[in-house]
Amino acid sequence: MPRNATSPQRRAVMTDVARLAEVSHQTVSRVLNDHPSVSPGTRSRVIAAIEQLDYRPNSAARALVTRRTRVIGVISPASTLYGPASTLYGIEQAARRAGYFVSVASVKDVDGVAVQQAVERLNSQFVEGIVAIAPRRAAVEALRDVPSELPLVVVEGGDGGGRPVVCVDQAEGARLVTRHLLDQGADSVWHIAGPSDWLEAQGRLSGWKAELNQAGVEPPEPLRGDWSPASGYTSGQLLAERSDVRAVFVANDQMALGALRAFHERGVRVPADVLVAGFDDAPEAAYFTPPLTTVAQDFDAVGRGSMELLLQRIDGSAEAGTSAVIAPELVTRQSTVGRLRNESGATS
Repeated sequence: MPRNATSPQRRAVMTDVARLAEVSHQTVSRVLNDHPSVSPGTRSRVIAAIEQLDYRPNSAARALVTRRTRVIGVISPASTLYGPASTLYGIEQAARRAGYFVSVASVKDVDGVAVQQAVERLNSQFVEGIVAIAPRRAAVEALRDVPSELPLVVVEGGDGGGRPVVCVDQAEGARLVTRHLLDQGADSVWHIAGPSDWLEAQGRLSGWKAELNQAGVEPPEPLRGDWSPASGYTSGQLLAERSDVRAVFVANDQMALGALRAFHERGVRVPADVLVAGFDDAPEAAYFTPPLTTVAQDFDAVGRGSMELLLQRIDGSAEAGTSAVIAPELVTRQSTVGRLRNESGATS
C-alpha cells in the first residue's frame, strides 16, 4: 500500500489530505473555506489530494469553524392545503438552488406558543436563518419575540410584526376576480370567505369589498368557510336558494368545488345562471365541471423572494430589502365565460 494512502476500512480525514498535499491541516481548512490567502499552486495540490483520497469534510466541524451551517429553518403549518403546501415547496426549491438545506418545523396549531417552540427547535439546530409561513395573526405576533440577531423573513404574514415580509398581493387578486365578474354582466358579487383569523382570507375579503365599493355596489354579507370543499358546499346550498345571486367569488378553489356541487344539485347552471370563481389556481381547478376561473399565485416567486431577503440578512447586506410583494394573475376559464341569463331566460 502506498505510504500516503489510507486504509480502505477508514475514511480519509483532514490530516490525511494535509500529509498527501504536504501542507498543514490549517492550509487544508483554508482551501475548504475558500480563504484568499492560499496560493494557486498550494490550492491545486490540496484539491488534487482531496480528490485522490475522496475526502468528505465533516459538515458539523466545518460549521463550528465558519459559523455557517448552510441550513435554514422553515416554520410551516402542518397542512395539506394547496396554498401553504405550495409556499413551502417554493421556499425549499429556492433554498436548494442557493446551496442551502432546509429543516422544516411543522406546526399543527398555528398559534403563539407553537410558533415560539418551533423557533427554539430550529435555533437549537444552528440554522443560519428562518423563513416563517405565518398565515394567522397570532403567529405573526409570536414572531415579534424572536431575537433580532436571528435572521428572519415572514411569508404571508401581514405586516410581519416588523420583520421583512414576502407575500402575494391577496387584495389585488380579489379585486381582479371581482372586477372580472362584474364585467361579465353580474350586478353584484357574493363572497364565500375563508376563516376570519387567516390573514390571506382577510386580504381577499378586503379586496372584494373595495372593488365592489369602487363600482358603486353595496357588498352583500359574506358567508364564511374553513377552506374545505364541505364548507363551500354548505355555503353554496344557501346561495342556491336565493334568486338574486348571479356571481360568487370563493376564497379558495377547494371551497369553490363544494359550491359548484351545491349549485349542480339544485339545478343552478354555471355559468348560465351564476358565475363562480375561486382563488389559488390549484392543479385540479382546470378539471372542475366547468373548469374554474381563479387567481394564480406565483409560489416560485414567493420562494425566491424569501431566500433573497433572508440571505441579505445572513450576509449582513447594508442594502437588505424589507418586503417583496408578488403580483397575482387572473386565470379565466369556463365557469365565468358565457352570458348570464336574466330572470326571463334571456341572456344579458
